[in-house]
Amino acid sequence: MSSLTNGILTAWKKVRRPKLLPAISLSVLAMYLTVALFAAFFAPHDPLYVDIAQRLQPPSPSYPLGTDQLGRCLLSRLLFGAGNTLAAAGVVLAGTVAAGTFVGLLAGFSGGWYDSILQRLMDGVLAFPGLILALAITGLLGPGLGNTVFALTLVHWVGYARITRNMTFSLRERTYIAAAYTAGAGPAAILRRHILPAIVPTLAVLAALDYGRIILSIAGLSFLGLGAQPPVPEWGAMLSDGKAYMQTAPHLMLWPGLAIMGIVLSLQVFGEMLGQQTEKNG
Repeated sequence: MSSLTNGILTAWKKVRRPKLLPAISLSVLAMYLTVALFAAFFAPHDPLYVDIAQRLQPPSPSYPLGTDQLGRCLLSRLLFGAGNTLAAAGVVLAGTVAAGTFVGLLAGFSGGWYDSILQRLMDGVLAFPGLILALAITGLLGPGLGNTVFALTLVHWVGYARITRNMTFSLRERTYIAAAYTAGAGPAAILRRHILPAIVPTLAVLAALDYGRIILSIAGLSFLGLGAQPPVPEWGAMLSDGKAYMQTAPHLMLWPGLAIMGIVLSLQVFGEMLGQQTEKNG
C-alpha cells in the first residue's frame, strides 16, 4: 500500500513540474478544439440516428463508448456535443467580455452620474447568485440553448465591467495619461492606446478561468432541461438523459461527465499559467 502511495506521489510531483502541467493542459485544450471543429470527420455514426434495437449497449468495436437509451452512438454525440457546448460558452464569453469591457471603460473614465448608475446596477445583479439569476431568466424566456446563452451573457458581463471600471478609474490618474492629454490626445485615443492595452492581460486571465465556469453553467442549465433541447447533442443534456439509467448503464453519464471535467480542469491550469506569466511580465 505504501509503495502504491509513493508511486502516486512521485507521478504527481512529475506532473506538477513547471513546464509539464501547462504542456498537458495546452495539449488537452488543443484536442478539445480539434474535436469540436472536426466532429463530423471523427464521429463514426450520425449523432441523431435512432436505433432502438441497439439501445443501452456497452462499449464495443461498433460503438466505442456504447449507445444511449435510444440506441444513438455516444461517441458521436459526445464529439458533436463538444462543438455545441464549447461554441455556446464561447459566445457567452465573447459577449460578456465585449459588453463588460466597453461599459467599464466608459464608467471608469467618465465617472459622474453614469458611473453611479452603473455601480448601483452592478450591485443589484451581484446581489444574486449568478447561476440562480440565469436560471430565472431562462425560465422566463423558455428552454433552449439560445436563451441560455442570452441569460448567461446578461449575468456574466457585470464582473468584467466592475474589474474594467476599477482598473480604468485607477489608470486615468497616472502621469502618462495627463501627458497624453497635454499632447492633444482625445478620450477615445487615450482609451484605445493607453488604458485598454494595460487592462487586456488581466481580462485575458479572467476570461481563461471564466470559460470553464461558463461551460459548467451551460451544462448545468441543460441538465435541468433549460438548455439544449432534444435531440441536440450537448454534454449537460447527455448527463440529464443518462441519470435515469445510472444503475443499469452508468456509461451514459460517465463520458459526458469526464468530458466536462477534462475541459474545465485544463482551462483552470491554463488560466493559472497565464496569470503567472502576466505577473512575471509586470
